[in-house]
Amino acid sequence: MDEWEFALSVTTKVASAENAPQWGSDLIADTLRTIGFRYISMTPGASFRGLHDSIVNHLRNTDPQMLTCIHEESAVALAHGYAKVTGEPMAVALHANVGLMHATMAIFNAWCDRVPMVLLGATGPMDATRRRPWVDWIHTGRDMGSLIRGYTKWDDQPCSPSAGVESLLRANQIARTAPCGPTYVCLDAGDQESELTGVPDPVELRRFQPPRPGIPSAEIAEEAARRLLDAKRPVILAGRSLRSQAAWDARVRLAESLNARVVTDLRTGACFPTVHPLNPYRPGIYIGQDAIDDIGRADVALSLDWIDLAGTLRQSGATSAHVIHFSPDQYGHNGWSFDHLGVPEVDLFSLTTSDNAVSVLNEAVQSLGMASRSEWRAEEAPPSSPPTGEDMPLSIRQFATTTSSALEEFRPTYIRLPIGWPGECCSFEGPLDYLGYDGGGGIGSGPGMAVGAALGLRGTDRLPVAIIGDGDFLMGATAIWTAVRYRVPLLVIVANNASFFNDEIHQEKVAIERGRPVENRSIGISLDGPVCDVAAIARAQGAEASGPIESASQLEGEVRKGAAHVRSGGVFVIDARVAPNYGKQVLRGLLKP
Repeated sequence: MDEWEFALSVTTKVASAENAPQWGSDLIADTLRTIGFRYISMTPGASFRGLHDSIVNHLRNTDPQMLTCIHEESAVALAHGYAKVTGEPMAVALHANVGLMHATMAIFNAWCDRVPMVLLGATGPMDATRRRPWVDWIHTGRDMGSLIRGYTKWDDQPCSPSAGVESLLRANQIARTAPCGPTYVCLDAGDQESELTGVPDPVELRRFQPPRPGIPSAEIAEEAARRLLDAKRPVILAGRSLRSQAAWDARVRLAESLNARVVTDLRTGACFPTVHPLNPYRPGIYIGQDAIDDIGRADVALSLDWIDLAGTLRQSGATSAHVIHFSPDQYGHNGWSFDHLGVPEVDLFSLTTSDNAVSVLNEAVQSLGMASRSEWRAEEAPPSSPPTGEDMPLSIRQFATTTSSALEEFRPTYIRLPIGWPGECCSFEGPLDYLGYDGGGGIGSGPGMAVGAALGLRGTDRLPVAIIGDGDFLMGATAIWTAVRYRVPLLVIVANNASFFNDEIHQEKVAIERGRPVENRSIGISLDGPVCDVAAIARAQGAEASGPIESASQLEGEVRKGAAHVRSGGVFVIDARVAPNYGKQVLRGLLKP
């Protein structure tokens, strides 16, 4: 794409002669700009054609700028990835019932991952006399929000443009209130295309800001700090947190003041240095046995919005530990989804964000003036022997060590890592080193989230890198087109084991339990006949690509080549063929009941 074509994607070909709002959708577009949305991702649809026109001709496609996606799942995943970097919601436009149905899995991921976004749906005219024959009838619904009400924070279907303005202001507030999550506003096509008879007063956004998260009382902070300082074996379970350096530094300061061991995982983004002596555990999607053992030995456990606290405590057998839990997550629990996980047994519970909790705990620790009684000794994660030989196909460990080594000089942000990624290859020293998983385990989200996160990183000195599985890539590959279209630099490395391998492990377990042949575990799961040409699919979206890559030396060269291409502003995809295998830590996590 040359500069002229790129300019057209950002602004408009012909400037509109008027700027004052004239139509119902103009009011909605103005509100999006007032709220501060920089982008609105969408797959085009006639149900929001009025809003589309208003963004293009009334706002001249700036603030927000439209980002065209090939599939609604990608449009939502883009907003998800963007929020993981910036902490800010993106707007998403979804066409009628059919677009919303396409988007549901990605919305569920965002819900489970507690990220903010504002979804703008649309429906045909509720006034039946204004509906076009056939298509407006099948694309009109009385209660669109019911399709996703179990995994959104709030929804509305306003009945006028002015009511739509209020709905958007509320949706923005609620989406950004901890625990964050997606909200949904469905716009009537007839209202969008109605001519305005009057224009309401401009919105003062400062009066529609989300509430500030609650802060633990001085009494709670002092009690928690005193317990932690008195503990002989304090453990911090570091969960959801902000991506800011200040919040990162505050967590490190708290752990060092308490001499507390810190456990992290790969479900959430980087929140504590993996190379710190107080964090001697290798992170993974599933917690390693060494960390589980130390949690079981702890006399005080501090949970900072830890995902699945009940499951972790039960797994570790930490029945005698004094448990302190800081999390606002309970505010978002409902009766439809079980993503709230088990009810933890806690001794002190405050409904606040982890970052606010750390702030007040640091103050309380300092004011108490007590020395920590912790008996933990500083340790480092046990060194791992480097893999040897030119494995063909690459073992997941060979693949990970080669990739991480080749990327080290480029200051990567790992947007996504695959399930089998070994913890010893996670060298996280800052909050943008790793962004976490998808939240809901909805496969196909990886490419879209990668593009959105890379968009959030555009203009920084970070190299956006997404390492995803072949199934994840193949389901969402057209999101790569959006990255190329809008010049969003991105490196995607596909760990291609030619299988939905996670399910092979489950089928093997069932076969063993039933005394049946494990050799049949890959039937209906393997993708090896034929193996999909990942590089060709990426090139079809306009990206540069290479592969299949089958050796470590070949992989190292292609990773460096791809990183250099991304540094120059391009999109590069690598098809790396890896052996179908996981480490013991992952296998234990997958197979436990």
